[in-house]
Parts: sequence; structure tokens; C-alpha cells
Amino acid sequence: MGAQVAGGPADVPASKPSRAGRDLRAAILVGAGLGAMIIVSLLTVKETFIGIVAAAAAVSTWEIANAFKKAGINVALWPALIGGQAIIWLSWPLERSGMMTAFVVTALVCMIWRFRGGSDGYLRDLSASVFTIAYIPLFAAFAAMLVVPEDGAGRAFAFIIGVVLSDVGGYAAGVFLGKHPMAPTISPKKSWEGFAGSLTAGAVGGAITVTTLLDGQWWQGALFGIALVVTATAGDLVESLIKRDLGIKDMGTLLPGHGGLMDRMDSLLPSAVASWLLLHLFVPPPL
Repeated sequence: MGAQVAGGPADVPASKPSRAGRDLRAAILVGAGLGAMIIVSLLTVKETFIGIVAAAAAVSTWEIANAFKKAGINVALWPALIGGQAIIWLSWPLERSGMMTAFVVTALVCMIWRFRGGSDGYLRDLSASVFTIAYIPLFAAFAAMLVVPEDGAGRAFAFIIGVVLSDVGGYAAGVFLGKHPMAPTISPKKSWEGFAGSLTAGAVGGAITVTTLLDGQWWQGALFGIALVVTATAGDLVESLIKRDLGIKDMGTLLPGHGGLMDRMDSLLPSAVASWLLLHLFVPPPL
């Protein structure tokens, strides 16, 4: 039976997912809200962007640790949460040296923390713990480092816009033109047509943002945008593999239309690394 309000003037259909498998209205509203928060942070006090990155990393760490736990894998949660914050916040004043020092200390703490569980599953749990702190806070620290230079707001905008355009371009092309699966055993909804849409949107968007926000060359921006598409797509496929291995659909339920926050961070995390590296290469920060 269809959903209907008794005595109402018309049937009221239940919210249905889009052809790409999302509740599109909820996904757009949530995405717009997150985007507005990031834009305000970068246009006001850009250091607050680091706080947003740190908070997102903490929530994502909790989500992935909870997902691992359902599969019988125990992440050293408190060391990962506390050490993850150190990785991100030390990347602000000390950049790479602070970030890597915090990472190796956190990995060492995870090794010791797991002693209390005995030898059964020690390597399994430790591997998951080190993977978690590398995949989430270490990668996220590169996003935090984007705003450190004087032109950091422009660098962060180029990164965020590039990933968003990759997602939007791929979504639109995939929904309307997608016929050839890209990785059917990993993510059946991804298509080569969608990937082509992502590449087009990413290259154009990168050329515009890098030239207007950072005074780079158009070809540098195009390469930057293409690199973000590749890393964003790879990040999405990596998380799909993790979820399939764990036997779950989403990392969480925090964001309506998206799943968990980690389900949105999957494309951002590896793209943050690529953004920092390429922008430092193409447009060195002012001294």
C-alpha cells in the first residue's frame, strides 16, 4: 500500500532514493549545510577550518572503530582519538615534523595499549589501529596544513571545490549516462561515464580555482583537478572495499542521505594529501 494521509487531499509518497541510491533531498541539504560551515570558517578565521577538520576526523575515527568492532576487530580507540587530535593540531604550528612525530608516538601507544588483550588477535587489532590513524587523522592533517600559509584559504577552497565538482560531475554523468560499470565487484553504481564526468568537471574547476585563487597556470589547475578526481575515486573505492570486507552498508547514520560522516570523508582524505603535495609543487606558498 502506498503512503497516504488519512483524509488528506492527495497521496503523500514516501521519500525515495535517487537512481544513484541516495535520498537526494536529504543529501543536498546536508551537503549544503556542511559546505556553508566550511565557507564561513575560511572567510572569517581560517584557523577554525582546522577545528572542523579535527572534529570530522574524531567522528570518522569513532565510526570506523565501531565498524571494525562489529567484525570482531578492536581498534585502540582512545589512543586513536587522542593521538589523532595531536596529529592534526601539531600539523598547524610544526607542519610535517609535528604531524609525523605525533603519528609515530600514537602508533607506539597503540602497540602498548593492546598488551592487555593478550596475544590472541594482537596483530589483527594493532594493524587496524595503525591503519585507522594513518587513514583518517594523518591524511586529514594534510587538509589542515593547507590553511597554514598566507594564501591558505584559497588552497583549502581549491581542495574542497575540486572534490565537490568531482562528486557532482560523476553523480550527474553516472545517473544520466552511466552504462559501463567501472568496478562492478567493488562499487556497482560507479561507471566509466560517471568517471569521465568527474574528470571533466574536475579539470575545468581546477583550472578556474588555481588560476583565480592562487595565481597558478591553467594547465596546473587542470592537472590538479584531474589528480583530485583520481584520488577521490580511489578513496571511495577503498572505503567500498572496507565496507564489503566488514559486511556493512554504511559506516554510520549521522548524516541523512549520506550515511556516516566517514562515508563523506572517504574521497576527501586521500585528496587532501594530493592537494597539499600538488599545490606546494605548482604554487609554492609565500615565504
